[in-house]
Amino acid sequence: MILYPAIDLKDGQAVRLLKGDMDSATVFNENPAAQARAFVDAGCEWLHLVDLNGAFEGEPVNAAPVEQILAACDVPAQLGGGIRDMATIERWLDKGLARVILGTVAVENPALVREAARAFPGQVAVGIDARGGLVATKGWAEETDVNATDLARSFEDAGVAAIIYTDINRDGAMQGPNVEATAALARAVEIPVIASGGVSSLDDLIALRDCGADLDGAISGRALYDGALDLRAALKALAG
Repeated sequence: MILYPAIDLKDGQAVRLLKGDMDSATVFNENPAAQARAFVDAGCEWLHLVDLNGAFEGEPVNAAPVEQILAACDVPAQLGGGIRDMATIERWLDKGLARVILGTVAVENPALVREAARAFPGQVAVGIDARGGLVATKGWAEETDVNATDLARSFEDAGVAAIIYTDINRDGAMQGPNVEATAALARAVEIPVIASGGVSSLDDLIALRDCGADLDGAISGRALYDGALDLRAALKALAG
């Protein structure tokens, strides 16, 4: 199971939110590229990047720090937030991103997800962010009546590389991931699933790894910044 350190970008800085609330941002590093380099130096195999401003505004906002991260690091990175048309997808992949994450458009324009997955095999993931099992979009600001599992199943034949499933109520709360819901989603589809939201300790990672659903990966942010989760120790434990 791959551990993805998260770098959430707001106004050019690396921050963490509490349950997706932009007003509750904590700045952890004013130099996101340096933060990314520290994660890579600790041994991570992937980076998970989120353009928070972009998610709300519907277009890339933190392009400069993302490009600086890509220039500073030699591991693959995936990015979500504000990626809602083919031109933006193509532009980011041309800049060296390994994978784009499509969230809002997965609900509003699923045909785009299918088109992108066909055009860029292995480089398009779907981000499914849910509260109480229902998907939220546009930086989690808008609720929908779309069931998370139903949405995941609708892309079963689309060729997407992965589904990143976030339980919004756990995100940044340091209360542990929703293992049960994540495992249930992973069992419902053949698409690889990456867990996100609430991963705050080594025990959380082990619980996800051993949940019986063969998760592809897990994302952690605040716990790595706070020191509750030691990246080197976590990577060693998952490797063993």
